[in-house]
Amino acid sequence: MGKIQLTLKQSWEMVKEKLKENDHRLTDEDLVYDPENADILLEKLAKKLSRTKDEIRVLIESISENEGKAS
Repeated sequence: MGKIQLTLKQSWEMVKEKLKENDHRLTDEDLVYDPENADILLEKLAKKLSRTKDEIRVLIESISENEGKAS
């Protein structure tokens, strides 16, 4: 499987804050993001939010692109 990358239109800090607004279970510790290891973030969030890694990737990219909350 190839390396997963996130396509962000906004800074990670902005996206992270929007993710926390969207789901109050998320903490700064959950949202540590290293662009070289996006898979780690996706796996951690998928487990915590009971979603697939692809669903989490779509959620993050949607929030980044739409400049608002996503579901």
